[in-house]
Amino acid sequence: MRIWVESESEQVALKPALKTLVERVVRETLDVAGQKPEGELEVSVTFVDDRRIHELNRTWRGVDRPTDVLSFPQLEPGAGEPEVSPPSGGPVLLGDVVISLERAEAQAREYGHSLEREVGFLTAHGVLHLLGYDHQDPESEARMLALTEEALSRVGLRR
Repeated sequence: MRIWVESESEQVALKPALKTLVERVVRETLDVAGQKPEGELEVSVTFVDDRRIHELNRTWRGVDRPTDVLSFPQLEPGAGEPEVSPPSGGPVLLGDVVISLERAEAQAREYGHSLEREVGFLTAHGVLHLLGYDHQDPESEARMLALTEEALSRVGLRR
């Protein structure tokens, strides 16, 4: 599995421990969602500032404000719980997760928990969106939250 974790901005410093945490959260999120694809899987997680995520949110979602996390899946969404299967001879390109580190820092303060907890939550949330999960109704939101909390628990980020 290849997990690319990077910062797009010089203003957004990415500490090695945070990068390692993100990689662990991606792996655990895939596992709790029942995704154990054979072959190579690629996911990218990019940290940006509020200005950049605002720009992406406006361009891709038509929402003219910054947000905390965006997901850009490469797989076609299907009905029911998604299943990742590799194409013959190549890696599964799951997609890209973009996180505003500025927003994550503000939300961590607002919710009274660590930056690591908030980044872990946003990472798991974004990966679940890559897999086709959504939170359009209370049932799907509860399912997504339960998977997120299970993944975070596995890396020691309990509430």
